[in-house]
Amino acid sequence: MTPRTPRSRRRFALILAGCMALLGTAWSGCGSSGGGNGASGGPAPVPTVADWTRFGWDAGRSSAPSIKTGITAGNVVSLTRQQVALDGTVDASAIYLHGAQVQGATHDVFFVTTTYGKTIAIDADSGTVLWEYTPPSYATLAGTYRITTATPVADPDRQSIYAASPDGMIRKLAVADGHVEWETSITNLPEREKIASSLNFDRGHVIATTGGYVGDAPPYQGHVAILDSATGNLLAVWNSLCSDRAGLIEPASCAESDAAIWGRAGAVIDTATGHIFVATGNALWDGLTNWGDATLELDSGAIQLLGNFTPANTDQLNASDLDVGSTSPVLLGGGLVLQGGKDGTLRLLDWSTMQGSAGHKGNELQVVQTPGGGALFTAPAVLRDTTGVTVFVADNNGTQAWALSGNRLQSLWSNTHAGTSPLIADGLLYVYDPGGGLRVYDAATGNGVTTLACGGGHWNSPIAVDGRVALPEGNANSHLTSGVLDIWRLP
Repeated sequence: MTPRTPRSRRRFALILAGCMALLGTAWSGCGSSGGGNGASGGPAPVPTVADWTRFGWDAGRSSAPSIKTGITAGNVVSLTRQQVALDGTVDASAIYLHGAQVQGATHDVFFVTTTYGKTIAIDADSGTVLWEYTPPSYATLAGTYRITTATPVADPDRQSIYAASPDGMIRKLAVADGHVEWETSITNLPEREKIASSLNFDRGHVIATTGGYVGDAPPYQGHVAILDSATGNLLAVWNSLCSDRAGLIEPASCAESDAAIWGRAGAVIDTATGHIFVATGNALWDGLTNWGDATLELDSGAIQLLGNFTPANTDQLNASDLDVGSTSPVLLGGGLVLQGGKDGTLRLLDWSTMQGSAGHKGNELQVVQTPGGGALFTAPAVLRDTTGVTVFVADNNGTQAWALSGNRLQSLWSNTHAGTSPLIADGLLYVYDPGGGLRVYDAATGNGVTTLACGGGHWNSPIAVDGRVALPEGNANSHLTSGVLDIWRLP
């Protein structure tokens, strides 16, 4: 018999406990994923064995995993925390691979990228650092304004991950030991063009976006970059300004600057079509070749503009630095798109009326305030279940849930607790307060279940998978070269 690792022993114990609890009533299903509701005295929940390969769980960035995490309202209070010291600050999210082959052995692994481009593999059971990749540019960048807040993405083959660095590079790193398989620059001016948003993966492509640094120092242009995952070849670049020019351009050669693509979710993918949705920050919008303060749909290869929207007051938004692109588009299904912004509003759009490359201005279905009317810098979570569609939004002024009904958002509950990008799993809503603490709510009612103690941060957000919750702490704007990863586990 093959010896069980500590992790597999714990899973076996969970399965056995669930089966023993069902003795005399039913044996069918014992050992399968799923389990009871986790209420006191009920069977122990068994998490689905799964990976968490990117920011927001899926390519559409729903932040609503379709798996059982093993964590419920009945056992979340029993989670125990380990603080793992990191050689850098992670102002992003972790990703996770279950049972990955690392350094010649099987491990459950969290992967994170620090603000100065170090990518670190961490054993999810022990908190041990398994490997650490440091880009050659690190020594010249550490402590400077040049940072990244991008979450890496894993290849579906589970053999590689893709990570960004403030030197403008996207690198393919081997899961086994962190060695570089390829590296490709996605900007001609990394001193101005920042990789802030999380990476995505679809149809064999790595999708990355660029923005600008604090202060919007010109010249730069937000753009979408498509890389071949096998070779690293830069297949296409779509520029949000001077969009009639394909490929990487010298930023100073375009008459317009800015239009950063910097929302936490970056490129959002319609998985049915592969179409890419992004939102841009303040810049000129002319509905022709300059697409500042806009929601945009591109084809899967980032070659053609398929749809677009800008608010009727786009000139005012540009003049006031009230980026639409402070958050990425949210795909609600049924042809509906939700777009937030720094102006404290959420705009519900019928995307069928926004088709084509000609400019579309205004014509929203509905406009509502963000929680407390604050600027939205986070990625909403979208739950689709038998009851319909529910959207969860957090910002520096509060947290709120809306139900989608009759092409309208109807408020379900709200509070005044600040939060970063929320996560909904197994009926629980996880919202990290950047002032400290990971709040856990009953998603249906908004009632607090517990608060998991942790330190403060900035844009960091949690993942919940395989009986664990992982959350980095720290603020990229502190320009530190150390940080913490919190890992909570079921006992």
